[in-house]
Amino acid sequence: MQIHHQISELLHLQHPIVTIGTFDGVHRGHQQVLQTMVSLARQQKTESVVITFIPHPRIVLYGKNQLVKMINTQEKKEQLLSQSGVDHLLILHFTPEFSQLSPEQFFAEYLSKIDIGTLVIGYDHHFGNHRKGGIDNIKNLQRKYDFNIIEVKETAFEGMHVSSTVIREALNNGEVALANRMLGYEYSLTGIVVHGNQNGRLMGFPTANLAIEDQYKIIAANGVYANHVWIDEKCYNGMSNIGFRPTINDGRFSIEVHIFDFNEDIYGKTISVSFIERIRNEIKFKNLEDLKAQLQQDMTLIQQRFSKK
Repeated sequence: MQIHHQISELLHLQHPIVTIGTFDGVHRGHQQVLQTMVSLARQQKTESVVITFIPHPRIVLYGKNQLVKMINTQEKKEQLLSQSGVDHLLILHFTPEFSQLSPEQFFAEYLSKIDIGTLVIGYDHHFGNHRKGGIDNIKNLQRKYDFNIIEVKETAFEGMHVSSTVIREALNNGEVALANRMLGYEYSLTGIVVHGNQNGRLMGFPTANLAIEDQYKIIAANGVYANHVWIDEKCYNGMSNIGFRPTINDGRFSIEVHIFDFNEDIYGKTISVSFIERIRNEIKFKNLEDLKAQLQQDMTLIQQRFSKK
């Protein structure tokens, strides 16, 4: 997949198949749109183009007034789009001024220049200032610019509407197994392993403390989780705790992961931790011995569940 930041870099394309969106999560609904676009491009022997925005429009439009958290980092989103078979990714810088473009202005300044063959959109797609550009508006533009439209139907999963908003809500509730099913892959956090207070090691459960650099990355709800841990492209099983470690009572938020059958020095390394299932809430115990006993129970339960898969 080629990544571009200027529409001028795509002028050589012949009637490309295009879709537009933020694609936070690149979830099953997004995947339906992408598969439709990529398949059509191959049939018509042309190329596929995803147009997306950085930063996410919600950050620009609402960042000062609400907590804005994204399912994917930009790097992860690009990786998922590339894996879907997309030929070109055009990343447009989203600013307050850009947000004021009407659907007509957006088409005139961007899409008309690459002479699109087909625009593939989701069933609820909107764009332009105040999201005015719905399907009726797009059909008016179709007559002016002579392109085809394919509207992909809603993706329902287990009777639920699949959307980035629904997935964020699931993660905020700690329902990572549900979020994973809607995503079609495992929700994950990637960060650098930093030094902690060594309490886990003293209890026989050494942990890798994860520092997340992306301030907009959504962190699943506090609690204990079953995990896959990716280190140097090798996968390990493990368990993690997200929260404030109330038994230790140091008041610091942390993301700690205990990696099963692993005893290497990984301080300073970047690792990726994917979340399989939430096992329990974060609990305050009377003492470290009670906490240690619970951690042993947690590990046994998680290992049993991994062994059944």
